[in-house]
Amino acid sequence: MNQPGPRFWEIFFEVYENLPRQGPGNRACAARVLGLCRDLPPSAAILDLGCGVGGQTLQLAGLVPSGSIVAIDSHAPSIARLRAAIAERGLAQRVSAIVGDMASPGQLLGSFDLVWSEGALYNIGLRNALRVCHDLLRHGGYLAFTDAVWRKENPPPAVKAGFELDYPTMGWVDDDVAAIRECGFDLVGHFTLPDEAWWDDFYTPMETRIAEVRGKYSDDVEATAILDQLAEEPRMHRRYSDFYAYEFFVVRRLLQSRSPR
Repeated sequence: MNQPGPRFWEIFFEVYENLPRQGPGNRACAARVLGLCRDLPPSAAILDLGCGVGGQTLQLAGLVPSGSIVAIDSHAPSIARLRAAIAERGLAQRVSAIVGDMASPGQLLGSFDLVWSEGALYNIGLRNALRVCHDLLRHGGYLAFTDAVWRKENPPPAVKAGFELDYPTMGWVDDDVAAIRECGFDLVGHFTLPDEAWWDDFYTPMETRIAEVRGKYSDDVEATAILDQLAEEPRMHRRYSDFYAYEFFVVRRLLQSRSPR
């Protein structure tokens, strides 16, 4: 399958940048995760890697009201939108948004109590991402992340093709657990995101936004084809979500662990 071209990404971001979130998740799941981080200090230093437009960043700011957050994403327009939201909510004293690379975020090693990443670590390879996060955490610090995983064997060709394009190394929960332990973490807990975490702030707004953008490009055959391609994702989820899931993992850097290699 061919890699998407520049026009695809133009239309993609026109849709995705206007969504509350760029992937599955919700406030209830974030609160459940924070409940597993039992020794997290009230004034925790938090790093949100691959933050997108920052839907979960703003939720974290509300759930950890005395904490400080650095949010990093490589897409400058998304960071610009998050900065505007931070300013609008009066959060600039404790939340900052930076254009940066997850693989080399430019933050002081060993300086965070919690690293958070929803649907983003796979972009730099899960094991590589786990090593990056490990070194950014203080001893005993927490990493909370979501990752797409398989739930059933023999997925339909359309499902398999979609994930092979976006996440060819996608595995099972046990594969992620093995990677977590290899990279110097204790597994605190994990759970599967409920279906409403896919729809409420992600797929339902996406379908609405795609319909809006279709009006703008009604005479543009290429743009219409791209919108059809984007619309296939929520349709596929309606039909085949029993084959895959997003799993939320909460792990902790070992108190005396060395940097994994």
